[in-house]
Amino acid sequence: MLVVAPHPDDEVLGVGGTIARFAAEGRDVTVVIVTRGEVERFGREQVEQVRDETRSAHDVLGVKHSLFLDLPAARLDSMPHGDLNEALRGAVSAARPRVVFLPFRGDLHLDHRLVFDSAMVALRPTPSSEVEEIYAYETLSETNWNAGRGVTSGFAPDCFFRLGPHLQRKLKAMQSYSSQLREFPDERSVEALTALARHRGAIVGTEAAEAFMTIRRIV
Repeated sequence: MLVVAPHPDDEVLGVGGTIARFAAEGRDVTVVIVTRGEVERFGREQVEQVRDETRSAHDVLGVKHSLFLDLPAARLDSMPHGDLNEALRGAVSAARPRVVFLPFRGDLHLDHRLVFDSAMVALRPTPSSEVEEIYAYETLSETNWNAGRGVTSGFAPDCFFRLGPHLQRKLKAMQSYSSQLREFPDERSVEALTALARHRGAIVGTEAAEAFMTIRRIV
């Protein structure tokens, strides 16, 4: 399993429970964090703090490999698109996944849209590819903050992964991101994440779930 996250904490917000479930089932999980905050903008202390938080969150979830591409956060549009393609191609080659999770292309943040496009280039269905499933995940404060229907494409999930006890591990992992966590009713809060998981679960008659859009599935 490979999760591509444009920024630290996107992987927990969108796929944290599913990561925990896959890891508990004995599957190898790799998370690629594409960008890193620039020291000139955020300060060295904050940048290093977020990196430590990422490692702690991944330990909670059971991530086996954490890959950091260290591309400039909020400035992916300033670099050649081919360089981003190549960086993600290298990550896919290193992970050799069968199941991949990507940010939703309709997200508000431009980094998310660029990462999706470059990841799809890296995941082209060549005869040598081992990838069997690709899904797009939703990210609270990005997926649902974009312009509404008729202006941009909306997130319309068609696949739901039951979380069961793994919801609690997702919430604990998010608490590792103390610099990113907010108080309710902010969407980046434990309460909001819990509410979304309960809502997605109720849609399909289970207690908690994460929802995805199927991009490609080979059976």
